[in-house]
Amino acid sequence: MRVVLAPDKFRGSLSAAQAADAMAVAVERRGWDAVRVPMSDGGEGFLHVLGGPNRTTTVTGPLGDPVEAKWRFVRRRAVLEMAEAAGLEIAGGAEANDPLSADTTGVGELIGAALDAGARSITIGMGGSATTDGGLGALRALGPVPRLAGVRMEVACDVRFRFVEAASRFAGQKGASPAQVQLLSRRLDALVELYVETYGVDVSELVGSGAAGGLAGGLAVLGANLCEGFEVVADHLGLESLIEEADLVVTGEGLCDTASFDGKVVGGVAELSSSLETPVVAVVGELDPAVSLPEGLPVVSLLDEVGPEESFGHAAVSVTAATDAVLGRWLEGRELRDGAVGRIRRR
Repeated sequence: MRVVLAPDKFRGSLSAAQAADAMAVAVERRGWDAVRVPMSDGGEGFLHVLGGPNRTTTVTGPLGDPVEAKWRFVRRRAVLEMAEAAGLEIAGGAEANDPLSADTTGVGELIGAALDAGARSITIGMGGSATTDGGLGALRALGPVPRLAGVRMEVACDVRFRFVEAASRFAGQKGASPAQVQLLSRRLDALVELYVETYGVDVSELVGSGAAGGLAGGLAVLGANLCEGFEVVADHLGLESLIEEADLVVTGEGLCDTASFDGKVVGGVAELSSSLETPVVAVVGELDPAVSLPEGLPVVSLLDEVGPEESFGHAAVSVTAATDAVLGRWLEGRELRDGAVGRIRRR
């Protein structure tokens, strides 16, 4: 048996790599081969699943303080994660953040460091941002556009929302009050016009341009290619070939909700596995009862399988137990072999 383990992080509990390791314990106990493929959709953890950092640069943090941003540089290709320079965690969370003044200056400085190092290809993961500045800080920090001549820039978006939607969708999660959300929306509207006048690019309808508080749209005016983060990671890791050779795929994340099937890891892995006719299951921390699961994707929830105390207190052990349970049921030829749809719950 060959089982591909392709989870995202379990936010606040396990990184994607730790989740894959916990799943692997259950797989290897059965004497099967576990193929660990930690995933990301472009959000937190993006840098680590693409090889991890090997450089550090001091840049301006989201609230103006200096921060040490990690990044990767190999064979003239740079991999950056915006959250390293302008992340909400750096700002101290939503409670400590100043959503009106937080900006992406540090991201521009980090891109500049990659250019100074000789990068000809730059891949940037979005997600986990403290900012809703539409990328204006990054553009100002970068300076003259000619610096990017001949450089391929790829933006790995973790959402599909448009530019101005960045405020209404996410600014509240970054500490903005309803009145501040309205102000940030107006700022983004004004930036749409500014970017058209300055760069001749209309970012308003670009899919994914609202990622990282509109940073994705800001970089698009410089010629960056906006991509779905899941696809960027999947291509880099050769996920399609790995799934094609597998007998079963296990994916997972902390919270499975409607967003999980809108450019995120669980939905992406499920769709790819289905297209290759490889069975797939998901192990998640919590399953939103309102979510409509795709056909052929049974989901086991830690809350249902082991309860909240174990789930939050012993996340890795809980993931192992849930994985073991779903492997046993799959082996017995239950829901998966019948192609049944639904939640696999504790017996």
